[in-house]
Parts: sequence; structure tokens; C-alpha cells
Amino acid sequence: MAMTIHVDIVSAEQEVYSGLAEMLFAPAELGEVGIAPRHAPLITRLKPGEVRVKLNDKESLAYYVSGGLLEVQPHVVTVLADTAIRAHDIDEAAALQAKARAEELLADKTGKYDYALAKAELAEAISQLKTLERLRKRGS
Repeated sequence: MAMTIHVDIVSAEQEVYSGLAEMLFAPAELGEVGIAPRHAPLITRLKPGEVRVKLNDKESLAYYVSGGLLEVQPHVVTVLADTAIRAHDIDEAAALQAKARAEELLADKTGKYDYALAKAELAEAISQLKTLERLRKRGS
């Protein structure tokens, strides 16, 4: 049996996942990180994207996080996310609609809207859509 590490994925609303995994992949602020058992301690900020929990060679779980923190200890990894949802539960139509609305607001040069907020909403919608695309490519 392969070595495992305990993974907790927690959002502001609830615990999304808690269990053992062989590996965890997360979108750290400076790039994608892979966390294996006995990894050196680490704390880093997460950017919006996919967190993938590799349970074994045949099974992995995908989650979308909108940002947050990743804390790594030798035997425990904790993802503290602002928002965390199972990738299968992402509403593609809502993400496409949010993307279109944000693009529309960014194109409006009248100054009626908060540019930074519209840009953040666009980044979140794009990240959700990319998570869904990766999920489909893996055939999960």
C-alpha cells in the first residue's frame, strides 16, 4: 500500500472533504504545487482553480476553490478556501453567464461599475470553466 497523507478541504460554510490521499495538487499563488506524504511544512496562498486529491492510481477527486490558504504539515494537508465545491457540482451555465456579464462590465468604459470587482468575477468564472474542462479531459 502506498503512503498516504490526511487531507482536509474546508470552506467558510462547511468541511468539503476529509480523508486519506496519496497526493494533493493545488493552484498556489506562484504556481501549481504537488503535495506528497512527509512534505516539508509550507503555508501558501491559493489562487482560484482546481484542487485535485489523488486517492490512488485509479481514483482522484476534483474541487474548485476560489482562493484561500494551503497549510502543509508532514502528515496533514489543510486547504482553507473562501469557497470550495466539488468540480462535478459546478453550474456550467451559471459560470458562462457570469463570464459574459463580467466581460460586458469590463467593456463598459463609463465608470459606473467597479472594474476590480468585475475583473475578479471574470477570473473566478474562467477558473470554474477551466476546472470543468480539466475534469472532462480526464474523463471523470
